[in-house]
Amino acid sequence: MSIPLSVLIVEDYENDALLIVEELENGGIEPVLERVETVEAMKKALDSHAWDIVIADYVLPHFSGIAALELARQRDPDIPFILISG
Repeated sequence: MSIPLSVLIVEDYENDALLIVEELENGGIEPVLERVETVEAMKKALDSHAWDIVIADYVLPHFSGIAALELARQRDPDIPFILISG
């Protein structure tokens, strides 16, 4: 039985996001997700859905994982947040 989980992925490479999804599925998680790449897209996603967790890449072309963490904490100080790096 899979566990449903709403996951916001902050990642600029689709293939890297797919690796995250694969690992979640291998762990018995059924992710409902959205992938974003920019501050604006992340703000919109945070405002439009209640996420169970945010997973963010540390380095993005126009954004950073630390900035994503700060934005997530502003919207919901208790949301679980995982910062990843290649």
